[in-house]
Amino acid sequence: MIKQGIDCIGITTVFFCHDGKGNFVMHKRSEKCRDEIGRWDFGGGAMEFGETFDQAVSREIKEEYTVDVLELKFLGVRNLLRKAASQDSHWIVLIFAALVDPKKVKIGDPEKMAELGWFRKDKLPKPAHSGLKLVFDVIKEAGIV
Repeated sequence: MIKQGIDCIGITTVFFCHDGKGNFVMHKRSEKCRDEIGRWDFGGGAMEFGETFDQAVSREIKEEYTVDVLELKFLGVRNLLRKAASQDSHWIVLIFAALVDPKKVKIGDPEKMAELGWFRKDKLPKPAHSGLKLVFDVIKEAGIV
């Protein structure tokens, strides 16, 4: 079986869910994640065949945080080259900001999410996912935080 990001370039949507007041949600990756265990992440996932970008990111947000998107904004695309589980990986990362209702956000994938928290740009949790800086720089450039 071909593994996206390892055997071929993967395409993923990464999302920054926020409340419109400077707060954003992140989750800590659980022991059952394939890599970056115990690291804090915004969330994201690979596109499925036949999905548009907006459909993919909306589906992933619903799966991971059990919430519908109130407003979605495409922020940019970047290459993410990193080591994943001791292997080189290459992903094309489509970065989105999503306004959500913070009262409705909860862990939607307890297998892969150990913890959930709301943060501000000056209080980022540690340790962070290796791709977090790349994504956060795009979010700051867009003036979302």
